[in-house]
Amino acid sequence: MGFQETFKALSDPVRRDILVMLKEDKKSAGEIGEKFDMTGATISYHLSILKKADLIRESKFKNFIYYELNASVFEEVMLWFSQFSTFKGDENERK
Repeated sequence: MGFQETFKALSDPVRRDILVMLKEDKKSAGEIGEKFDMTGATISYHLSILKKADLIRESKFKNFIYYELNASVFEEVMLWFSQFSTFKGDENERK
């Protein structure tokens, strides 16, 4: 996973909304598309960007493809962000 792809994927509000939706449970492209006023091709484009960034995974069941969060990538990004924390020791005290 490259941070460049991750941040590109996270830069779009539609993709962030898709990630929030997938936080609850895995969903098909059709279920995701119902929440947006855009074409199926546009939803597929956003899903492709999220997959390229490895933020989501897909699995097939019968005739459907389901998308779900890849939590390990979020953990890696959070770990990277944590290096910029200004907290030392007690979380209630600032540096």
